[in-house]
Amino acid sequence: MKLKALPSIIFAPLLLAGATEPVDYNAAAADLDQTIERQYAYLDKLPDGTLPQSDVLTREREAVHDERTLLRYAEHRIASLADHHAITGSSFADSWAVVPTYADLWVVFEDGRYVIDAVRPDSPASQAGIQSGQQIAAIDGVPVARAVAGFWSAMDLEITPQRAGYAARVLVAGRRDRERRIVIADSSGTERPVVLSSLYAATDDPEPPLSVCAANDVTIVRFNNALGDRETIAAFDAAMGSLNPDTNLVLDLRDTPSGGNTTIARAIMGWFVDRPRDYQIHNRPVEERETGVARQWIEQVLPRSDKYRSELPTILVGRWTGSMGEGLAIGFAALGADVRGSMMAGLNGSVEDLPIGNTDLTIKLPTERLMTTEGKPREDFVPAPIGDRLANATC
Repeated sequence: MKLKALPSIIFAPLLLAGATEPVDYNAAAADLDQTIERQYAYLDKLPDGTLPQSDVLTREREAVHDERTLLRYAEHRIASLADHHAITGSSFADSWAVVPTYADLWVVFEDGRYVIDAVRPDSPASQAGIQSGQQIAAIDGVPVARAVAGFWSAMDLEITPQRAGYAARVLVAGRRDRERRIVIADSSGTERPVVLSSLYAATDDPEPPLSVCAANDVTIVRFNNALGDRETIAAFDAAMGSLNPDTNLVLDLRDTPSGGNTTIARAIMGWFVDRPRDYQIHNRPVEERETGVARQWIEQVLPRSDKYRSELPTILVGRWTGSMGEGLAIGFAALGADVRGSMMAGLNGSVEDLPIGNTDLTIKLPTERLMTTEGKPREDFVPAPIGDRLANATC
């Protein structure tokens, strides 16, 4: 498990280069709401299709008077979207962990229960023996349903199924600066308390951008959460250049929670096309909101000079396949590759860094919808079951 550092994750005093006027933090808080209402690509997924409002959030926004109260309000306002792909660009030491990058349990809300859908390999949770199918019974000494209710009552917002699952995943990921105390229940109802370190405390040695290994009759290229690292292109090119042309190739995207960029994704897919091929659809709602004219376009992957393999790889995905990893999955599916595994992180769209008013604080907000070439939302893509043959395929 390789954890990818996020930029500006710890709050620092705000620097205003060349500022000539005092910052109006209260106006910036109001601007934040307006920015989300204007730019957020998934307003229709929110209750009533509008930015959530409450008396608590209103009072907090109106009380913003400095950089710290603005950042705290921004964290609550972003959390109100219940969207793991929307985060603040800066954070406090005790802020909630970013999911999925700094999470090792994926929790889903099913029939009133908080069920562990997946456990991240080689993580504190897996080392503690936690298994998928078990349930979360309590978090930090509070029954899980009450903990989730408390998460949303702090913003005076009602619980919906979407909000319940979101809050549970955030709560079990924990605060960045402390251990997590969770009670796990197995299928018989037997409960077991566990103490898990924060993934922010991980001191793993740096891994290369990817790992290559052979298992049975396949060659596996595993991406080590480096789809935003330009070195990944050279590493993948080198791996492909040394590949036996007759081998069955597997690309393992199950450790790519931090996303990346389309340049690296297109460089990878470019090995497998001999002509321009469509790989995903973009839709930018802000233009229709502002002009009444919709904007949508298709992104293509192009061949790369002297780099081509006609045999498509099998793609492995899971809950820690996020953002650009999900883009690679739907892109390869469009090329005709076999995509297998569990549901992915289901992160919404493409993220853009946006300023908060006239401050140096920013938010990272999904401003474009992304879809398969057939028009299905990327976050709803369903891979095929992994099957026994590839179940243990890993480097």
